[in-house]
Amino acid sequence: MTTIHPPTAAESAVLDRIDGAAMLDRTLAWAAINSGSRNLAGLRTVADAIEPALAALGAVSRLAPTPVDAVDATGTARPLAHGDNLHLVVRPDAPVRVLLTGHIDTVFAADHPFQACRWLDATTVNGPGTADMKGGIAVMLAALEAIEASPFATGIGYEVVLNSDEEVSSLGSAALLRDAALRCHLGLTYEPALPDGTLAGGRKGSGNFAAVVRGTAAHAGREPEKGRNALLAAADLALRLAALVRDGLSVNPARIDGGGPNNIVPDLAILRFNVRPSTLADQASAEDAIADAIAAVAVQHDVAITLDGSFARPPKPLDANQRRLFDLVHNCGAAIGLGIGWRDTGGVCDGNNLAATGLAVVDTMGVRGGAIHSADEYMDTASLVERARLSALVLMRVAQSGWIR
Repeated sequence: MTTIHPPTAAESAVLDRIDGAAMLDRTLAWAAINSGSRNLAGLRTVADAIEPALAALGAVSRLAPTPVDAVDATGTARPLAHGDNLHLVVRPDAPVRVLLTGHIDTVFAADHPFQACRWLDATTVNGPGTADMKGGIAVMLAALEAIEASPFATGIGYEVVLNSDEEVSSLGSAALLRDAALRCHLGLTYEPALPDGTLAGGRKGSGNFAAVVRGTAAHAGREPEKGRNALLAAADLALRLAALVRDGLSVNPARIDGGGPNNIVPDLAILRFNVRPSTLADQASAEDAIADAIAAVAVQHDVAITLDGSFARPPKPLDANQRRLFDLVHNCGAAIGLGIGWRDTGGVCDGNNLAATGLAVVDTMGVRGGAIHSADEYMDTASLVERARLSALVLMRVAQSGWIR
C-alpha cells in the first residue's frame, strides 16, 4: 500500500499562498472576452489580457502558427488562419522540466449568443470558457506563482504553451507542442476535470477528414447516363464508412458539401467525417479500411476521390508510463484531502499529442466543471483553489524527488 505523506511545513506555506479571489477575478475577466477559435481579433485580445500574468514568471514569446491548408466547399485547399500562441520557458537547465499547456480559444464564435457569465448559485458560475479552459489557465498560473515564491523553485524548470487552436485540433500549434514535449520530463494540461473531480485516463485518438469526390456533370433529363454523380458516390462512401464502426473504432460521417440545381448531375461533393480509434492498431486498420472504401466507391461510381486530413490526435492509452504520473497526482490529492480517480474517455485534447512523444501527461488538471461546449458550461469556483493546490504540490514533489522520462 502506498504511504500518503501530508504536506510538510514548507509545502504547506506554499499552498497557503494561493489566492482564490485573484483566480476567480482572472477567470471572469478572461471569459468576458470572446476567443472563439476563428475569432482572430478576440484571440489577440485575450492573449493580450493573459500575457502580463505569464510575463511575471519570465520572458514570453508570441509565436505565429504553422501554416495549414484545409479543403473548402469547392474542393480547393486554402490557407486556414489560426491565432498566435504564447510560449514561456523558465530554467531550461533545471534537472527536472515540466511542460504545462492550456488553450486560449473556445468553441463559441464571435456571433454566438453565449457571451457573458452569470452566477447559478454561490459557488457555480455559468460562462463561456470558464471551465474549458480559462479557469484552468488561472489554476496553472496560480500554482506556478506559488512555486516561484518558494524555496522549491530552483529544483524545477518548466515550459508553458498556451495555444489558440486546441478546439480545432491544434493544427497550427502541433509542432510547438511536440518540440516542447521532447524537451521536458513530464506534462500537465489544464482541461477541466469532471464535476466530481474525476480525471480523464486513456483517450481515443481522433482524425478529421474530407473526401473530395469529382464526377462528371450532365443534363439530368436529356442525357443523365453521361453523368457521374459525385453526390451519390459521397453518400455511398458515407454509408461504407459508417459500417466500419466496431469496438475500438467510431466513425462519424458529419457533412456533405456539394450538389446544385435539380436538372444537373452533380460533379462535385465533399464528404467530411471524423474517426476515433482506441489504439494505434485500431488507427492503422481504420486507415486501411478507409482507403479500401474509397477505392471501391471510385470504381463503382466511376469517380475520382482524393482524401484530405489526418489523425491529428493519436490515441492516448493509459499505459505504465502514464499511470506513473497519475499515481503521483492521486497521492498528492490524497495528501491534501482530495479523492482523485480517473476513467477513459472518447474526448481528445492536446494531451493526446504530448503523450504521442512518450511524455507522461495528466491532461485534466483544470477546474471542476461541466456542460462544456454548450451554453450551459459551468465552473465550480471552489475548485480553483483546490486544483491550484494540487498542481503546486505535484510540482513541489517533482522538484524534490526528480523524474526520469
